[in-house]
Amino acid sequence: MKYLVLVMLSLCSCQQALVEVPGPLGLPPLKVERVATAEEIALGKKLFFDTKLSLDKTISCASCHNPETGFADARKVSVGVGGKTGKRNAPTVLNAAYWRVQFWDGRAGSLEEQAAGPMGNELEMNHKPELLIARLAADPEYGPMKLTLDKVFFAIASYERTLLSGNSAFDRYTYGGDKTALSSEAIEGFKVFGRHCVICHTIGPKDALFTDEQFHNVGIGVNAEGVLVDQGRGKGEFRTPSLRNVARTAPYMHDGSLKTLKQVVDFYVGGGNSNEHLDPLIRPMEMSGRERDALVAFLESLNGVEAK
Repeated sequence: MKYLVLVMLSLCSCQQALVEVPGPLGLPPLKVERVATAEEIALGKKLFFDTKLSLDKTISCASCHNPETGFADARKVSVGVGGKTGKRNAPTVLNAAYWRVQFWDGRAGSLEEQAAGPMGNELEMNHKPELLIARLAADPEYGPMKLTLDKVFFAIASYERTLLSGNSAFDRYTYGGDKTALSSEAIEGFKVFGRHCVICHTIGPKDALFTDEQFHNVGIGVNAEGVLVDQGRGKGEFRTPSLRNVARTAPYMHDGSLKTLKQVVDFYVGGGNSNEHLDPLIRPMEMSGRERDALVAFLESLNGVEAK
């Protein structure tokens, strides 16, 4: 596995030299402290798909980050133990290794922290740490490994860092020199994107995920009275999502309220939903029907190939 990487460890206060691990076409190198072992990756993958991590043994990481739907959740919001539901759509973990922070509100600073969150959340896996470790210790497959919580979270994060996806049609056209990779409609859509969308979905060597990684209020989640039902990071602000593989990861927005890319485009053309904290960057745009279709075609060209 060419792109197997492991997150920085903060076991000491000293600074270590970072190693650059090449990413697929269109993605920059990952800077890590060491490369994961095959055993760590294999353990992480096994844990990712294992329902034993949830209290009632019904939910795994893959239940909400489904490989069949771009490692995202095709449901509006995810379903946890006992059929409980939250209020946010599970984002993809493809290319999550590149994020500075995790979750829609950025509350986790690493993939290890992200892995820990759902396990203790009563609406998701609802498992107590000591009970989880006892369960794994009693399991004939996991018992000999003498797992700790740190090892569990570390392994899951290690596997997730193998889930890189680049080499999209856009990447082949832009970086690979294949001028047949994009249709004329997608090329037109890229121009539309450059006029309207790049202010938040930035492009460049340091912005390979097509996001500024900032938090914005775009008006999603406003009820009939104009009140935000989810404050996000504060004042209804949520992280600008990556656009890579976006055509594979419907529904859209933090609450899964928009079903198609066309709906997303129409929403932004209309200037979002008005509320007292609406980001000033969100305002109505002039965009013809043809331009909207072209923009969707460009977004579809960002579907990548997963690294093997």
